[in-house]
Amino acid sequence: MIGRRLLVFSGLLGLLVLGLVLGVGQGAVPVAPDEVVRALLGLAENPIITELRLPRVLGALLVGAALGLSGAAFQGLFRNPLADPYLMGSAAGAAFGVTLAVSLAGGLGGAFAQHAIFSVMPASATWFGFLGAIGAVLLVLFLSGGASRTHDLILAGVVVGSVLVGLTSYLMLQDADRVRAVFAYTLGNLAFLSWPGVGSLAFYLLITLPFFLLLARTLNALTLGEETARSLGLPLEGLKLLLIGAATLLTAAAVAQAGIIGFVGLVAPHVLRRLLGGDYRYLLPGSALGGAVLLLWADLGARVLVAPAELPVGIVTTLLGGPFFLYLLWRGRRV
Repeated sequence: MIGRRLLVFSGLLGLLVLGLVLGVGQGAVPVAPDEVVRALLGLAENPIITELRLPRVLGALLVGAALGLSGAAFQGLFRNPLADPYLMGSAAGAAFGVTLAVSLAGGLGGAFAQHAIFSVMPASATWFGFLGAIGAVLLVLFLSGGASRTHDLILAGVVVGSVLVGLTSYLMLQDADRVRAVFAYTLGNLAFLSWPGVGSLAFYLLITLPFFLLLARTLNALTLGEETARSLGLPLEGLKLLLIGAATLLTAAAVAQAGIIGFVGLVAPHVLRRLLGGDYRYLLPGSALGGAVLLLWADLGARVLVAPAELPVGIVTTLLGGPFFLYLLWRGRRV
């Protein structure tokens, strides 16, 4: 098993490095490999590489890692392989927060309608999205009566998410430009990630990663059932709250910077569980690496499939993850 895990991690690292190299060089304007190397080494100025492509591919890596890690944590917490980082309403909360930010900014000109969130007011929209995601999860925890009531958490997450989607739709319908701006955000887009955004994502990943690794033992115990986990002497409710807090913080940071990118947090942990086994000491870092690889390659596809135009990366991950999700449902019915 050790040899297999080493092979899996080596393969993921290889795909990650290859995706980074191709991601920096490919796009609407292809850049030759020697020019890429010169720009990265500071031997030549190329803003396409240093100001557009490099923060974008690093942002894709960090967003994918955040969603993959959070997805693995939520799947372990709810003991459900179909759980994802948005289960507790964080995506709906972020979308509502961003829509509210756009509403407070007033009307949007047609020239900015497609990407107003990122080009007109990036800082405030990001913070509104972050606070919206955190607020939604806190509301879910309050309504469900705490982290110990797992089924109530899921139900409260569905209800809160539905209400926030309704409020978001109401705000969007106030003018057509606002609809287009928020719609672009909800599809997921990495095109406007900048160096400050990359730094913010790296910060949240670094401060939450130690908590996830420390909680791997808790997730392993939860696979045996909550009663068994309590019999091991674990302060289960407090640890579950800590786990929800870390996963929500990471998910909120990713959604605030890149919009709502579906299926990464579902597919990556599920695939890596089959490759690495159910031990969360390996599954958590493996899911982070797998999510990074998945989103990095999905974003590369979004840029080259319809070049010189590009697709929102959320569409690509949905086209990849939707059939996978249907396969899981079909397979579950056959068992």
